[in-house]
Amino acid sequence: MFRDILRYPSARIALGILVGIAFLAVFGPLLAPQDPYVQNSGAILQGPSAEHWLGTDAVGRDVLSRLLTGSTVSVAAALEAVAVGLVLGVVPGLLSVYLGRTVEWLSLRFMDALITLPFLVFAIAMTALLGNGLAQAMFAVGILIAPGFYRVTRSAALNVANSPYVEAAELLGASTGWIVRRHVWRKVLPAVAVTTAGLTGASLVIVSSLTFLGIGVVPPEPTWGGLLATDLRTLYQRPFGPFVPAALIIATVWALNAIADVLRDVTGQAPRRVRRRRDGGVPASVDPPGLQPRAEGSLIDVP
Repeated sequence: MFRDILRYPSARIALGILVGIAFLAVFGPLLAPQDPYVQNSGAILQGPSAEHWLGTDAVGRDVLSRLLTGSTVSVAAALEAVAVGLVLGVVPGLLSVYLGRTVEWLSLRFMDALITLPFLVFAIAMTALLGNGLAQAMFAVGILIAPGFYRVTRSAALNVANSPYVEAAELLGASTGWIVRRHVWRKVLPAVAVTTAGLTGASLVIVSSLTFLGIGVVPPEPTWGGLLATDLRTLYQRPFGPFVPAALIIATVWALNAIADVLRDVTGQAPRRVRRRRDGGVPASVDPPGLQPRAEGSLIDVP
């Protein structure tokens, strides 16, 4: 499947960006040329120079060092939220299909309740309850994105549960655990992978938004969103300041969404494309995902 993904030019570009972001997240603090927390009153709001490649902030700290250090915090926080959502969404999604109507009803009502909660208010409430920290805030975000994983997992599992080969396995005495491991998970995994890529990008945006507002961050901890907020406060003195953290956020989110789109096409999760006859009759052919449409006729997307 990896070879199929690499056939898409957008996937190759996106993977290159994500490899670079992963490198910054792992080695960013080690690559920082200066201490990101040291203030220098003699070098306030300086422009780019040989000593400070991206200049300094309002208290004289090296912006490049803070950006590199903040990469680890921002990416780790987004991954934490996705991991929490993955566990709280995928597991109940599978259990709701195979543990009876009581579990199904309770899990559906719980997920419906989570969908109604506003992200920002819930994150603020959780940080107030558990303490102002990024780990607490991302735990709250992970709870709120769990319904996305739940709905995708449940939908894919229901399609497999009603298939003839699963019914035949049940009649032959196969256990529920064996059916889930042998048949269900193989069909659910592609849909979960697509959702994970998309929600990782969404989680990074949420992380940046919360840290931009100062929620979940303990000063002077650097994050991409926090650097963006600091640069906006000194926009007149450093008009180029917000460009780099904003570019990192945009590039990472675009790359994750591009990977999600490619995974959707490669794994057959994309909407089918059918050809409509010119006379308006019954569709004449179906194009499998990944194939280019022919010149004649028009294409429409159907669910």
